[in-house]
Amino acid sequence: MDASSVPTSAGFAVELIALSKRYEGGGVAVDSIDLRIAAGSYCCLLGPSGCGKSTTLRMVAGHESVSSGDILLFDRNITDLPAAERGTAMMFQSFALFPHLSALDNVAFSLKMKGVGKSERQARARELLERVSLGHLAQRRPGELSGGQQQRVALARALMTRPKVLLLDEPLSALDPFLRVQMRAELRRWQKELGLTFIHVTHSQEEAMALADTMVVMNHGVIEQVGSPHEIYNRPVNAFVARFMGGHNVLHTAEGPVAVRNDRIRLAPPDRTPGGLAAQVTDVEYQGSYVLIGLQATAADGSRPAIAATLPEADFNARPYAVGQRVELSWLPAHAHALQDRAAPVPVPAA
Repeated sequence: MDASSVPTSAGFAVELIALSKRYEGGGVAVDSIDLRIAAGSYCCLLGPSGCGKSTTLRMVAGHESVSSGDILLFDRNITDLPAAERGTAMMFQSFALFPHLSALDNVAFSLKMKGVGKSERQARARELLERVSLGHLAQRRPGELSGGQQQRVALARALMTRPKVLLLDEPLSALDPFLRVQMRAELRRWQKELGLTFIHVTHSQEEAMALADTMVVMNHGVIEQVGSPHEIYNRPVNAFVARFMGGHNVLHTAEGPVAVRNDRIRLAPPDRTPGGLAAQVTDVEYQGSYVLIGLQATAADGSRPAIAATLPEADFNARPYAVGQRVELSWLPAHAHALQDRAAPVPVPAA
């Protein structure tokens, strides 16, 4: 498959319109979400366990019924279509390969079920295995392949039906950390080469930021924020997104709740920063290129919020900090990003 075989007349590959999933007894997994995913883009659905991201993916795939709302694929309503007629393909977390079949026969299996002749389906399977650099291992069974090689077989099998949209359900979670980094780079490359729309569910913020053109942060069945990785990391819309993405302190100034990135927090000896926030070092963690400093601040109302700061390794070595040491914290007003939360998370004085 190449980009020319994918419909491009519509600006959006997938549109979710007031999409909901409710269960008997009143449980709501997905609560009337609206989302548009651009054609040819890499979209990551991200959020904690139980946020509704996997249920959303399964509804798009046709593996979960829709309670209300609509799913459009390139302007075609697929809400009630069987999974095989939607124009999507799913790549599962477990890879779900047949252990008794060779890599070639695993990839060719879907066309075998459709009655396609052996020579034709195997020729197509060999082409896809070559695309994922596994042509030389076509006759090996899954048990004779590494985890990364099994994932490539699973990807080739998913592409066998020439889907318009590829759905990936936590495809990297079963891999070790080193292989996970390697394989996400390959996923991104394949997505670009194929010109397909990828929708990828993950609970890993790092994975989503590395892969996505568009990130969709979900929580309790609703979408909290949609945007590029840069936008969501640097301008989280509320305290949930700021905390979930990590690397932020959620604080409350006189102007309202704000997020301040850990690397924007400045440390100084006591009484050196006018208007600074008094704090005590509670933890020091060496992280290689930077050092993570845990701090207990003293707020204007007497509360003691926990704050984190990161310092480049060279800066820490030039002025090290120790547990129990008293410091003053500050940040530039330009580095405090206003949040939309109504309630004040943590009261601290303005820097």
